[in-house]
Amino acid sequence: MKIRVLTLAVLAGLASSAATADQLKKGFVDDAKVNVQFRARFEQVDVADTEDETTLRTRLTYQTGDIYNVFGLAEIDDVRSSNDNPAVPDYKYTEINQAFLGYKAPANTLVKYGRQRILLDNQRFVGGVGFRQNEQTYDAFSVKNTAVKDLTAFYAYVNNVNRIFPEGSGKEDHKNETHMLNLNYKGLSFAKVSAYAYMIDNVNVAAFSTDTYGIRAAGKQKFDDLTFNYEAEYAVQSEGGDNPADYSADYMLLRAGLGFKGFGAKVGYEVLGSDDGAAGFITPLATLHAFNGWTDKFLFGGKGNWENGIQDTHVILTGKVNGVKLLAKYHKFDSDYGDIDMGSEWGVAATYPFAKHYSVGVKYASFSAEDFSADTDKLWITLQAKY
Repeated sequence: MKIRVLTLAVLAGLASSAATADQLKKGFVDDAKVNVQFRARFEQVDVADTEDETTLRTRLTYQTGDIYNVFGLAEIDDVRSSNDNPAVPDYKYTEINQAFLGYKAPANTLVKYGRQRILLDNQRFVGGVGFRQNEQTYDAFSVKNTAVKDLTAFYAYVNNVNRIFPEGSGKEDHKNETHMLNLNYKGLSFAKVSAYAYMIDNVNVAAFSTDTYGIRAAGKQKFDDLTFNYEAEYAVQSEGGDNPADYSADYMLLRAGLGFKGFGAKVGYEVLGSDDGAAGFITPLATLHAFNGWTDKFLFGGKGNWENGIQDTHVILTGKVNGVKLLAKYHKFDSDYGDIDMGSEWGVAATYPFAKHYSVGVKYASFSAEDFSADTDKLWITLQAKY
């Protein structure tokens, strides 16, 4: 069935009767929500022949109230930048970030059709790259159902991925025929459990087409003032769509930590596997900046891995002092195949929200190369306002 036919599900709430002028006014004016956000950022990258860059993103979001259980959302982003630094993937642009119709269907079902934000689990496989000024969003038909207690079932058909690159770059859109299924159950006392299947069929870049199936568990246990937290995840991937490769690779994450009175420490081990050096487990729709180091040394053109795979042994420290949120990370990287020392990275960040609408953040990361890439340091200073 063509995706246009699926819009009938979104519009079904309007079919039974025509909305009166008062109902339209209530939905489009009285119950509407308007939000404005400004995010200014200074970014410094120590790569040869590049300049520091300052950007400002202005985001305007308008969401209607419900009209016979139907609502709409429109969101426009505008980014201004001081220059076109190729090492900083935040460019001048103005575009529609989100624009969709939603329908609150029976049996606790939410249907959306249009350009929308899709963030699944911890965004390791499907996310929005929210750190960058240009967010990744999806032209999709999606359904979320919460009729079964403690269970969230999500399905989406995606026909276009709006990537973080600007219009005219040739990299901004990837046409897709992609199916996403994610089941999340939080009824267990010891963990939230997710099972997922992501059948990515990238029409523009066949090498990004994959079939991925996995399961994830994350939970915590409290002992007086001490909290023990843990994560475990496993997935297997093979080629999908028209991908010319023939491979099978797996993904694994093990992470555990302790928290005490606002401070925490975690130790983790993550593997993006390799099929004996022929191909690696890739994550082309992930929020990559949040994983494998903030200097983004392992983007690999958006795939998030290379043919030799990545082993990431890491330590994460968190804390909060006088309202300032603190974060520190250390990563040691090795290849999954070929015994390659891929270097290490440490990074620190501090964020302070103030006066209800504002926040300021500073983040710094330093990558030390060994048998892969080159030494790199990055600094970000961000000021954000939300109304």
